[in-house]
Amino acid sequence: MDVRSQIAMVFHLDKCIGCHTCSVACKNVWTDREGTEYMWWNNVETKPGTGYPTKWEDQDAYKGGWKTDGKNLDLRSTSKTKLVPNIFHNPTMPSMDDYYEPWTYTYDELFNAPEGDDQPVARPVSMITGEPMDIEAGPNWDDDLGGSKIYAANDPNLDALDPEQREQMRAIERMAFFYLPRICNHCLNPSCVASCPSGALYKRGEDGIVLVNQERCRAWRACVSACPYKKTYYNWSTGKSEKCILCFPRLEAGEAPACFHSCVGRIRYLGNVLYDASRIRDTANKPDHELVDAQRDLILDPTDPDVIKAARDSGVPDAVIDSAKKSPVFRWVKEWGLALPLHVEFRTFPMLFYVPPLLPVMSVVDGNVISNDTDKLFADIEKARAPIEYLARLFAGGNAGKVRYALRKQLSVRLWRRHLTVGDISKEIAEQALREAECSPEEADAIYRLTALASMDERVVVPPMQREQAIEMLKDPHEHKQSAGFGFRDGPMRV
Repeated sequence: MDVRSQIAMVFHLDKCIGCHTCSVACKNVWTDREGTEYMWWNNVETKPGTGYPTKWEDQDAYKGGWKTDGKNLDLRSTSKTKLVPNIFHNPTMPSMDDYYEPWTYTYDELFNAPEGDDQPVARPVSMITGEPMDIEAGPNWDDDLGGSKIYAANDPNLDALDPEQREQMRAIERMAFFYLPRICNHCLNPSCVASCPSGALYKRGEDGIVLVNQERCRAWRACVSACPYKKTYYNWSTGKSEKCILCFPRLEAGEAPACFHSCVGRIRYLGNVLYDASRIRDTANKPDHELVDAQRDLILDPTDPDVIKAARDSGVPDAVIDSAKKSPVFRWVKEWGLALPLHVEFRTFPMLFYVPPLLPVMSVVDGNVISNDTDKLFADIEKARAPIEYLARLFAGGNAGKVRYALRKQLSVRLWRRHLTVGDISKEIAEQALREAECSPEEADAIYRLTALASMDERVVVPPMQREQAIEMLKDPHEHKQSAGFGFRDGPMRV
């Protein structure tokens, strides 16, 4: 057993209000430089929708992630035979049209316009060419367009539905959408790291954060093609790849990442988990419908004496093990089974999990009264406006049972809390809902507290970074303590 510690995250989609505060916070901190105009390390998409870059989930086109025949695990984007012919060309890399052409406005014409009878305007100009342009796309161009025949209808996840279901989703009375915030998943089996010819991308051994060594990066851009989530970007100004670094300088200071700290809906949870690295390859070779359980099995119980002993033998400090015991991520993913990985079929094993949204259900109309039958728990879930098959394609590798379980448990918690606070649902119905969802009253109260009442310290449990141990492998910590934290003293240059 090769036990390691990994920073992991959970986003609760039932709480996301689509305000984009997280995106703006990240943009202001990390990607406000030349060459990063089009980069959004954090973005919020509307689902159903095509996302950013356009249709990033379509791996038949982008060739990201891993593929397996049950025995061998290979990258979709590259191989030893493809490396040389494509070394100066990435045929499956997104183009600017797939992202968007970044723009600004001629504010000087607005602010410095001479007095006149007409209203001055600030015209949009391209940040690439400097020429006037007509804006045709943006990082979340399909914001709130859940029923759009242009954007929502082209969502690759709708392939899991039959034509009748797809048509029903566009009906006015069924129309629904939800928000999907995305950052780099800092995967257990990152395809971006495996694809890099120069070895510039690496996964930190102490916490699993995936980073790019700017000094080693040679702009092959294989990482952009290999990442199925398209969260690695190319900086045209420096000639280097860049990506989300999970605000590791803030983590090393014990602070939450900028997007977590600024989140208005308090949807974000962070903590470390312990996992068995020796089983990653065998787990990745499993069929799609088994991958959710298989990934959860990789995560180990930090209170198990055998796991604690194996962790110590692997060099994991006791303080990191103690932090894993307090991790909210372990509770959401492993203990409660509510959080699911995004597109686990890509086989990168993302360490960002999502609690699926409990979307509105179809109402029952009886004359002038609109109501729902609260005692028919499972029927209500099946009649949600977004079909279970759609959510399963998004969060569970097509395994609808995992999504049903998560939604049933969430609804049972709602019914239980409704019984306790409002009293219009009988105790018998609430307890029946809990039993059907395999949930106890104590567990329901714990889920409610972490969902609605948790403080920042409970939602974000930053483990001790133990940077002094990592530094000792490279140089004397007494010499290193006064050096720069993020990046390098000398700016990256083209090679």
